[in-house]
Amino acid sequence: MGSGAKSFIQVNMEASQMTRYMGNTALRNIMIFLACIAITAGFANFEKQSKPSVVPDRLPGYLASNTLPNSEALIPSPPTAGSSALALDYDISRNSLTLRDSPRWTLATEDADLMFPRAAGTFSCALNAPITEHDTPHLYILMRRTLTDVSLSTSKAKNKYMRTRPFVVNKERTCSPNDEQSLMKNGSYPSGHSAIGWAWALILTEISPEQADAILARGRAFGQSRVICNVHWQSDVIEGRFMGAATVARLHADPVFRDDLESAKTEFAAVRAKGLKPTRDCKAEASALAQYPQLAPWPANK
Repeated sequence: MGSGAKSFIQVNMEASQMTRYMGNTALRNIMIFLACIAITAGFANFEKQSKPSVVPDRLPGYLASNTLPNSEALIPSPPTAGSSALALDYDISRNSLTLRDSPRWTLATEDADLMFPRAAGTFSCALNAPITEHDTPHLYILMRRTLTDVSLSTSKAKNKYMRTRPFVVNKERTCSPNDEQSLMKNGSYPSGHSAIGWAWALILTEISPEQADAILARGRAFGQSRVICNVHWQSDVIEGRFMGAATVARLHADPVFRDDLESAKTEFAAVRAKGLKPTRDCKAEASALAQYPQLAPWPANK
């Protein structure tokens, strides 16, 4: 039970010795009282240590909370009622719903899962190589730690604006129905997933610059998956990407991140030399990514 239990044992021993030699009832009562406090503290400490975190898969990030980019200060207010920006959000959302139950919807469902090891394979096809705990342990941990930093960078704006999510407005289903109750309590603006996907894309282009275009395209699509999933508006995604870029810029001032990035580069070069293959079905992913709804601000609609 840890230090709390040890304190209880020590207090009990002292109580026995003192009461045996002094025979003082008042003193005995005091010592028993102190013993009760000690064991209560021990159980409280044990309970605190035993409780899992809210997100058990999430590692500590690189950045202290006071060094994270401030989304409340950096991004504008979300589109207001009657604005052309909100009308565009509604149009893109409505057109994106046409992809429900398509291969692109299936990919959006996969992109919604930020739990590892699944999330590590997001850019496997773009890199034409695996990202796994076994093959690329430094990169694997780097992705997990930066996920935390980027996610936290969006919190202030999310909490300030508490923007209502599309599925609440349009009453249509999402690609992650099990998350809907929690999503309704979490602000839509900016998109945390989009921030994470874009941050990962920027980091991975440094690790494998030869695949920069493919990586950035996948990072962009990762954010658009949130619109297709019916859990974010287009403006949420755009500002999410901005926060992802802002966090990566700040991470480069952190020496531990820079050391881990260099280790990941060396590690990935070895994976490339071995000719290891992606962990996902890249033909199916490419086919899914080729599907675009009308009005979506993607390459196929230029």
